[in-house]
Amino acid sequence: MGDMDPHIFAVAEEAYKQMARDERNQSIIVSGESGAGKTVSAKYAMRYFATVSGSASEANVEEKVLASNPIMESIGNAKTTRNDNSSRFGKYIEIGFDKRHRIIGANMRTYLLEKSRVVFQAEEERNYHIFYQLCASARLPEFKMLRLGDANNFHYTKQGGSPVIEGVDDAKEMAQTRQACTLLGISESYQMGIFRILAGILHLGNVGFMSRDSDSCTIPPKHEPLSIFCDLMAVDFEEMCHWLCHRKLATAAETYIKPISKLQATNARDALAKHIYAKLFNWIVDHVNQVLHSAVKQHSFIGVLDIYGFETFEINSFEQFCINYANEKLQQQFNMHVFKLEQEEYMKEQIPWTLIDFYDNQPCINLIESKLGILDLLDEECKMPKGTDDTWAQKLYNTHLNKCALFEKPRLSNKAFIIQHFADKVEYQCEGFLEKNKDTVFEEQIKVLKSSKFKMLPELFQDDEKAISPSSAASSGRTLLTRTPAKPTKGRPGQAAKEHKKTVGHQFRNSLHLLMETLNATTPHYVRCIKPNDFKFPFTFDEKRAVQQLRACGVLETIRISAAGFPSRWTYQEFFSRYRVLMKQKDVLSERKQTCKNVLEKLIQDKDKYQFGKTKIFFRAGQVAYLEKLRADKLRAACIRIQKTIRGWLLRKKFLRMRKAAITVQRYVRGHQARCYAKFLRRTKATTIIQKYWRMYVIRRRYKIWRTATIVLQSYLRGYLARNRYRKILREHKAVIIQKWVRGWLARTYYKRSMHAIIYLQCCFRRMMAKRELKKLKIEARSVERYKKLHIGMENKIMQLQRKVDEQNKDYKCLMEKLTSLEGIYNSETEKLRSDLERLQLSEEEAKIATGRVLSLQEEIAKLRKDLEQTQCEKKSIEECADRYKQETEQLVSNLKEENTLLKQEKEALNHLIVEQAKEMTETMEKKLIEETKQLELDLNDERLRYQNLLNEFSRLEERYDDLKEEMTLMVNVPKPGHKRTDSTHSSNESEYTFSSEIAETEDIPSRTEEPSEKKVPLDMSLFLKLQKRVTELEQEKQVMQDELDRKEEQVLRSKAKEEERPQIRGAELEYESLKRQELESENKKLKNELNELRKALSEKSAPEVTAPGAPAYRVLMEQLTSVSEELDVRKEEVLILRSQLVSQKEAIQPKDDKNTMTDSTILLEDVQKMKDKGEIAQAYIGLKETNRSSAMDGHELNEDGELLLVYEGLKQANRLLESQLQSQKRSHENEAEALRGEIQSLKEENNRQQQLLAQNLQLPPEARIEASLQHEITRLTNENLDLMEQLEKQDKTVRKLKKQLKVFAKKIGELEVGQMENISPGQIIDEPIRPVNIPRKEKDFQGMLEYKKEDEQKLVKNLILELKPRGVAVNLIPGLPAYILFMCVRHADYLNDDQKVRSLLTSTINSIKKVLKKRGDDFETVSFWLSNTCRFLHCLKQYSGEEGFMKHNTSRQNEHCLTNFDLAEYRQVLSDLAIQIYQQLVRVLENILQPMIVSGMLEHETIQGVSGVKPTGLRKRTSSIADEGTYTLDSILRQLNSFHSVMCQHGMDPELIKQVVKQMFYIVGAVTLNNLLLRKDMCSWSKGMQIRYNVSQLEEWLRDKNLMNSGAKETLEPLIQAAQLLQVKKKTDDDAEAICSMCNALTTAQIVKVLNLYTPVNEFEERVSVSFIRTIQMRLRDRKDSPQLLMDAKHIFPVTFPFNPSSLALETIQIPASLGLGFISRV
Repeated sequence: MGDMDPHIFAVAEEAYKQMARDERNQSIIVSGESGAGKTVSAKYAMRYFATVSGSASEANVEEKVLASNPIMESIGNAKTTRNDNSSRFGKYIEIGFDKRHRIIGANMRTYLLEKSRVVFQAEEERNYHIFYQLCASARLPEFKMLRLGDANNFHYTKQGGSPVIEGVDDAKEMAQTRQACTLLGISESYQMGIFRILAGILHLGNVGFMSRDSDSCTIPPKHEPLSIFCDLMAVDFEEMCHWLCHRKLATAAETYIKPISKLQATNARDALAKHIYAKLFNWIVDHVNQVLHSAVKQHSFIGVLDIYGFETFEINSFEQFCINYANEKLQQQFNMHVFKLEQEEYMKEQIPWTLIDFYDNQPCINLIESKLGILDLLDEECKMPKGTDDTWAQKLYNTHLNKCALFEKPRLSNKAFIIQHFADKVEYQCEGFLEKNKDTVFEEQIKVLKSSKFKMLPELFQDDEKAISPSSAASSGRTLLTRTPAKPTKGRPGQAAKEHKKTVGHQFRNSLHLLMETLNATTPHYVRCIKPNDFKFPFTFDEKRAVQQLRACGVLETIRISAAGFPSRWTYQEFFSRYRVLMKQKDVLSERKQTCKNVLEKLIQDKDKYQFGKTKIFFRAGQVAYLEKLRADKLRAACIRIQKTIRGWLLRKKFLRMRKAAITVQRYVRGHQARCYAKFLRRTKATTIIQKYWRMYVIRRRYKIWRTATIVLQSYLRGYLARNRYRKILREHKAVIIQKWVRGWLARTYYKRSMHAIIYLQCCFRRMMAKRELKKLKIEARSVERYKKLHIGMENKIMQLQRKVDEQNKDYKCLMEKLTSLEGIYNSETEKLRSDLERLQLSEEEAKIATGRVLSLQEEIAKLRKDLEQTQCEKKSIEECADRYKQETEQLVSNLKEENTLLKQEKEALNHLIVEQAKEMTETMEKKLIEETKQLELDLNDERLRYQNLLNEFSRLEERYDDLKEEMTLMVNVPKPGHKRTDSTHSSNESEYTFSSEIAETEDIPSRTEEPSEKKVPLDMSLFLKLQKRVTELEQEKQVMQDELDRKEEQVLRSKAKEEERPQIRGAELEYESLKRQELESENKKLKNELNELRKALSEKSAPEVTAPGAPAYRVLMEQLTSVSEELDVRKEEVLILRSQLVSQKEAIQPKDDKNTMTDSTILLEDVQKMKDKGEIAQAYIGLKETNRSSAMDGHELNEDGELLLVYEGLKQANRLLESQLQSQKRSHENEAEALRGEIQSLKEENNRQQQLLAQNLQLPPEARIEASLQHEITRLTNENLDLMEQLEKQDKTVRKLKKQLKVFAKKIGELEVGQMENISPGQIIDEPIRPVNIPRKEKDFQGMLEYKKEDEQKLVKNLILELKPRGVAVNLIPGLPAYILFMCVRHADYLNDDQKVRSLLTSTINSIKKVLKKRGDDFETVSFWLSNTCRFLHCLKQYSGEEGFMKHNTSRQNEHCLTNFDLAEYRQVLSDLAIQIYQQLVRVLENILQPMIVSGMLEHETIQGVSGVKPTGLRKRTSSIADEGTYTLDSILRQLNSFHSVMCQHGMDPELIKQVVKQMFYIVGAVTLNNLLLRKDMCSWSKGMQIRYNVSQLEEWLRDKNLMNSGAKETLEPLIQAAQLLQVKKKTDDDAEAICSMCNALTTAQIVKVLNLYTPVNEFEERVSVSFIRTIQMRLRDRKDSPQLLMDAKHIFPVTFPFNPSSLALETIQIPASLGLGFISRV
């Protein structure tokens, strides 16, 4: 980097390398005039060190070092006329490094802060940046307490008249400053303390004084700026007001308090402001140094000096004098290092050298700092009791004028002097020199500040006896009081007085001397910043000004020395050690100097390139690099020779190892082959032996199976006989038990009756006593105090009790459902336990048989005794045998008794275990059933939501298509006068599912009169209706199969308990479903073929200009077809997946013992009855079960082989499907990979082209390189501009063409509207007089049908739909009358078997409803009216469709009115989709109406007066203004809800649909309220939580009044209720955190944390939520899997369903009022 163009990184790199190489401290001195870029250069140098070295620990010290820059710039930099970011203080930063040269810390020294800028700024200048950053951020919530405003409102920031810097955002700069403070460890409390002190300084500057007389002044009472200052500083107002207008004079005996004049008070105020700012500046610097200080020992450091540059203004004062004095010292140090020391070293080494003259500024420095110099005279004048600036100026003239050539006096002034500096002459004004040098502030004002209750403020004024660094005192000087105290403090008063006598100039001179000592102890590196011009203009270079700066800072002389000198030097020993490798052995002599001379003469031929000194060798520029190259070449050659030898040895060793391995492998392979042959011979012999023994084993196993089967049959027969005997004994035992329980029941009944009578008497007596007590309490309750006591907390208790009651009702319902579902499971388990009990009782009977055997043995003993009497000779021996046998028998009996006892214990243990297992299984089944039910409901809702979203998107696309269609009609078809009618058999206004026919008709308009309508039959809507029907069937089949799969899993669990009662009989059913899946696959193929035919028909019979690939209609149609085909593919994959699951389930439930399977219709019907209450899923399931039952009855039986074959076929098909899917995925991945390879290849080519261009540019000289790059960029931009111009011209042509067409078609808008009306109706418009029905017939003569002529269809649609007023119909007529009339017309067309009339009427009806809603879609009554009528029309089509599921709700008379000729199931689906669209539009309308009311009514309006009387601090104005301006209350919302409900009830909307609308309304209210609560801090308080709870209770009361509690609307408010509870509960302990986590289950983690962060106390009894408590909440909720989204989706619409709601109204009784204007239709 050092060989490149000059760069700040190159200087930093050189310093870093020298520190690492020479182990010596370094310094980088950045100098230049003000505005030349010194601060930026210093920042870049520090950034380089932080990036290259890194930190030695994990504390990221380098980031903290860089973070100190924004802080110091904000408090120490300001805008001047020369520079927008001028440093008004000097700083020297020492960056410490460890032995491994990594950053371990830093230390900062500051010099002479320009305090006068705090109180005064010249024209076009600003105060320090931090003040303007605070004013720009005053609107932040945390800064409201500072009571700031615009910068022009403060005296200390508006004097310069330039409060804004162009291109600088002070608010963003403030955010960066705060971020840097946080990174440096300054806590939020300390940051706010700093901003508080700074804001106090601004308010102090606005304090004004009023003169009472010439020697005294006063401050107005309750002066607002001073009051704000005292509040911020936490000091006493009266005391500060007093000492701003008075001062204390101390003599030897007593003290005096003296008033001061207005001018003196103003100066004292400014001195106090400067003193506070200086103390704050020192405090921040000390804190930064503490953070950057490292405990590790520092090995070396690099110092970066960024000090103020040479300055000269129109008015130069004490600060400019000190700044220019510092620059003189730095210039002297530069001269000493570059000129003096360099040339002295040449002379010392006795090298031939001609001295170069340079400017020496020592005389100027002597003028300033020598004895009787300017600073000496200034300090002397400050010690004088009555010293002034004028007397000091006279002393300067007398001492230096005409005696020093560098000191001059201006011609026209006696209060100024001129000094000839190294850069330029500067004229200094003497006014203010003494005051600034003294730095005086009143001691009493400081004492007032020290007594502040604001903890941070006294810290600033603590006297640091142990100075952190010499610069800490020099940064702003010490506070000099006017007088020392009357009684000196203990300790060292002499030293304290001495410290007070030090002036600012004296301190600054000492700090400069220390800085010079530090710089001289390090290796300096210089960065000279050159200012291009004096006007801050970009891209403007003043050559004369730049040369003047170069000459002034000595750069020209430096260049001359560098050109003529020897920049590189080595000692003889260092040279010998470094370049020993270039010498041969014979060249090395005992004398190092002679050796080096000999070697250099051989290596460098030109002797002028080097010189030999006494102790060093001096080289000119470039010679050391040449020697380094020779050394590197020598080392490289030696390295290559070593590598060559080692690599040869390694390869030979590798070859020998490979040869040995090959021989070993050959040996083992040959042995392996021989062993394989021997093994083959042994296996052949063993195979013969195995065959022999296997045949023997087969025969023997068959014999054992027969024998085992015989034994099993015998055991079952014997067990059957034993069980019969046991049942007989059990019946007798049960009869005894029944008698016992019946007698006990009778006794208990008598006892209960007696107790009931006694309790009744007690209740009557207690009721009488309670009534008396109630009268007393009522009298007492009428008092106000009693009411107040009872009212406390009553509202919360009522809401909690109401919620508890609702939850208990829900739990009771859930428990009842669980109990009924578990009864069946418990019965099956009981049967199994009974069988186990029978088995145990059988074992007990066997024990009894053994006891009987003992009795028989005793009888034999008796016989033996008789024999013993006859045989007396053997009596003794037989008696002994008998006794012995008797003992054995008794032992046997005792053993049997013990075994019986053990068996009983085992029986009891088994019974206990069985009971526990039954409980566990019951609980497990309950949980599983609940989870599965919830999952099914969620899946169903998700499917509905997805379908309705798709429908919503389709409606949007349809509207877009209608707009495009109208535009195409305007552009293509210009109808001629008198020829406006369309084909009556093919209307363009079909259903939304017949959009293909719409497009075909629109495209075919020019040739419509020539082509007959029969040719357009393939493009009719039947194809799309069939397609939609197939999609619906696939969805139903998928849902049915999913339910079947779930039911199979439940039956697997049940089958374990019923294995002994009935076999598994599901095989044939699964076989049927596999066949059903194959049918669906074939149907899918047919649908795809039909889609292809539709595409061909469109491409063949449509107009070429409309069906072109780029036409809008063609694109819309193709997108719809593609989406339908994709939907079919998805349904196919789902069907196949479910089929594979059914196959695997079939294998799992295959019976093991029984080989024959058949369907059990009774069990299947029981399962169906259990699922009847599950809506559409149950209906689809019943349909599938009926088909399965019919197929099972036809199928007879399947053997085991047949079932296995079916399973095998199913698995094969599933494998083929998976294989095809894998192949298709593989092909798609290969195509994607190929496309990516092509992109990579193109990018490589582009990269190569760019590299070639770059290489060509690098070969050129710098000027040509720049020209080439510019030429290349110009060419590229020119090409792009040409392309853009071509596109712009094309767009202009298109716009002009469209404008001309619009002008042509504008005259025919009326005719086109008439044409559109004709398109709506399939017939022609015929104006016929309305024939009102004057004489209605009797009801018995009517069949519930309405007759109309085909040409009157447009009138019917116009009067009944387009021009109908909902309000009049809803008030005067029966609800749903238009729907009944339309259905009666459809019935008549069905009765006539006129399919064209049915299709035309239904299509016109649907499109007319759409047109009405499009025209008046923002009117709630209109949308509600047509939603109600559409649903009623849909219910009529279902009720009279003739299907058994719907007919069972009809009367016999209504069943006679069912449709006979047409199945309108497809149109029912179309009407259902239309109803969904109307419902979504209704939701949007009511959302737009409710949206402005919610926030005002639910949050801002105080429903309970007085609860929120105390507002959070800083938010009162906002809340009160909202309350005054708000026009909506909770009553407004309730009135609007009542209006919505009454309108829907008047229109006859279905109750279930009303519940869904109410649920959606309440969700909108809850979501909008919660979102605003989460975004507004002023709403997060305890009182606001109380208001929200009360408002929610009012909404719940509204639901109870309307009997809508079971609509699910209350559950949508659960998140809002929990948020309100969260605002009211305690938020301190861990128990509170646990309660919050369990309570707020409807809120996400982000919402809970947001509410806790926004919680604002409203009085002193509350506290903010601590950060630790919020972290505890986050830790407890970290495992909760919820959405990270903070706000609720207020636009979310719940999926809507339309449950079947049959009408009890008889069609023949409906009368047509004359107000509808339907006289042209007649009742049939």
